[in-house]
Amino acid sequence: MRPLSFVEISKRYGPLLALHPSSLDVRAGEFVTLLGPSGSGKTTLLNIAAGHVAPSGGKVLIGGRDVTHLPARRRNIGMVFQSYALFPHLDVYENVAYGLRARKTPEGELARRVTDALAMVQLAELGRRAVRELSGGQQQRVALARALVIEPDVLLLDEPLGALDRQLRKHVQLEIRRLHQRLGRTMIYVTHDQEEALVMSDRIAIMRAGGIEQIGSARDLYEQPANSFVASFLGESNLIEGRVARIERGIAELEVPQLARPIRGAAAPGIAVGAMAVALVRPESVRMDTAPGLAARIEESVYLGDLLSIRLRLGNGQQIWCRRFAREGAAPQDQATLGWLPEEVRILPVSPASITTSDQQGG
Repeated sequence: MRPLSFVEISKRYGPLLALHPSSLDVRAGEFVTLLGPSGSGKTTLLNIAAGHVAPSGGKVLIGGRDVTHLPARRRNIGMVFQSYALFPHLDVYENVAYGLRARKTPEGELARRVTDALAMVQLAELGRRAVRELSGGQQQRVALARALVIEPDVLLLDEPLGALDRQLRKHVQLEIRRLHQRLGRTMIYVTHDQEEALVMSDRIAIMRAGGIEQIGSARDLYEQPANSFVASFLGESNLIEGRVARIERGIAELEVPQLARPIRGAAAPGIAVGAMAVALVRPESVRMDTAPGLAARIEESVYLGDLLSIRLRLGNGQQIWCRRFAREGAAPQDQATLGWLPEEVRILPVSPASITTSDQQGG
């Protein structure tokens, strides 16, 4: 296992700057996920690491060695694709052995490593099975074994679970996470699924429009997002826009049109008096029937088993989601008074074209 670093890496396709100059250090043995919407530059960055795409600027370092201009075959990198990319004319054993045969590995060592790799992904009994006879989850594990058997310095995974159904995807997520913990390989994982990123990663890099918005642990990103885009993309969020009226001892007051009182919360870096900003209030921080508070009307209540996800609307039209225990109940048309603790609110810079409502939080 070796560290991997991107140093001011960029990619341009004609007039289109697909990847802005970006730097990212992945520590040896770390599992880092690139998370973002389609077109954010995730796969471009991964393909540059693999050597499949040449960058327009910057460097790629593996173990401190500059590999920017090395071909893919000389980087000792394993890659797993969403499409699996298995060879249909080869059985499971030979699919896993392919990379070792290309490296002219002696037959005795090849057999041992393929057998170990298949056992690692719990397919030891299926070595001579045709790949077309396998389920989607089994084919994905063959692809993973094929990437691991060459003992790569870095393992790259490009949305490898996208073709699996939800239940199987959860199962394979945990398998990949356990493999990482056991093997300690440096891994970079691409996904647009935030739950996948939260379950699997040591750190997450949130990407948007060809750049990295923020990188940190799931807890850091959830509790201390850098801006409104990160807040809206990771986890459920209520984002309320207004203007910063004052900042005192790290607590900012946000004046919101047609709200009876300002919203107070911890000021993120970059917040200034007079600037537009958003208050991030997570649904689990919203308390109903608090006094004093903000008057709201319950518009929808979604049953989630032990919890209710409740959509309310403030007097200025702002939509708010909250969570409460199902046994407490909440009926549409009911009036409520909302509140939250200032220390659980974060006042953030506004990202251009960011999401400022929580319409996607319906359950």
